[in-house]
Amino acid sequence: MLQQFKDYIDRQHLLPDGRQVLLAVSGGRDSVALTDLMHRAALPFAIAHCNFHLRGDESNRDQQFVRSLAARLQVPFHTVDFDTRAYADAHRESIEEAARHLRYDYFADLCAAHGYPCVVTAHHRDDSIETLFLNLLRGTGLHGLHGIRPHSQLITHHSPLTVVRPMLCFSRADIDRYVADRGLDFVDDSTNYEADTRRNALRLRVLPLLRELYPSFDATLQADIDRFADAGEVYDRYVADLCARLVAEEPSRLPTYHSSLITIQLQDLPAPRATLLYELLRPYGFGADSAAAILAKPLRTGSRHCSPTHEAVVDRSRLVVAPLTTPEPPTINIEEVTTGHRLPVTDSSTIFVDADLLRQPLTLHLWRAGDRFCPFGMKQSRLVSDFLKDCKLSLVEKRHVHVLLDAEGRVVWLVGLRADNRFRVTPSTRRILRLTCA
Repeated sequence: MLQQFKDYIDRQHLLPDGRQVLLAVSGGRDSVALTDLMHRAALPFAIAHCNFHLRGDESNRDQQFVRSLAARLQVPFHTVDFDTRAYADAHRESIEEAARHLRYDYFADLCAAHGYPCVVTAHHRDDSIETLFLNLLRGTGLHGLHGIRPHSQLITHHSPLTVVRPMLCFSRADIDRYVADRGLDFVDDSTNYEADTRRNALRLRVLPLLRELYPSFDATLQADIDRFADAGEVYDRYVADLCARLVAEEPSRLPTYHSSLITIQLQDLPAPRATLLYELLRPYGFGADSAAAILAKPLRTGSRHCSPTHEAVVDRSRLVVAPLTTPEPPTINIEEVTTGHRLPVTDSSTIFVDADLLRQPLTLHLWRAGDRFCPFGMKQSRLVSDFLKDCKLSLVEKRHVHVLLDAEGRVVWLVGLRADNRFRVTPSTRRILRLTCA
């Protein structure tokens, strides 16, 4: 089994040569077997253990067991205590979700602080098969059929984390035999034998029946998982190519809007449109339902859809995606400048006005339907809405446009875009104000 372990690591290119990695060790038979194999293979490692305080004295017993294991092997040991129930309540998560977030956030912190290139976990082939079934039962796409992969990148709340799983070449039965043959001590988690979670019920009730009905069940499922993974790679390459052709990042035309805009050309989206649009939107937190709603015929310019972090707005034949933010008023700096010399050429974030033509104080608000102003260089007034349309601002940007008004309610500046011609500097101007937005 040791040679099979080393061969699998080499074949999958899992561990960087000579670098110390971080082992996630609970103290159960799987992680103890992993620790023993790593030690016998002379691969450098440190151990990390999380005490979630969910099982009373058992949790403390496990923590002490792993501490002693690390001491006996003379490897660095890291441990942490979590109030998992309080975290779950505060974040409105299940206990399982909370423990997962806490665990991987902690591992990411340790890797960043100590230079570990990855965290190594003891997931095995049975875990991968269970994951496939759980994904199928709650609904999944192609990626959910991969089971657990030997190498993955996680985006934690703190920083990216590389996770490797060198035990996926073994079944639970293989590990049981190895632990027995080696006479390894381990601690048992009593909750693993309670069918009170979906995974435990699947492990204890459903999968034993399937193995009884189909003797080649495990080998067949693992072969299917490998084929799904290969199909997923082909699919991912196609989506990446589609993303390169249809998705672009654009700077905002509005100086007071400080986020970049992601645009997706909807008219060039091939079939199956909803599935592929979901893949393009998935990095921004959107689900499949949002993709289907966006493509509902006919496309409705102005229709807005939100994920927890982003908004997506249909803008004619394209989709504009931007961070979900509340429009905030820009900072306006006002200073009087000396007359009688040539005014410097400025960008759209600065204007000069005749101080005697406007009435103080100046106020700022988001533009409203019906607002009118006289754009600099023109004699006739225009609706702000029409001017914004001519500027070809996206609907996302339009939500962030502010107008600067004088005390009489006249628009002095469509901020960051155009000054009002009524307040322009002329040869007869005596006092000049420079207005700058940020």
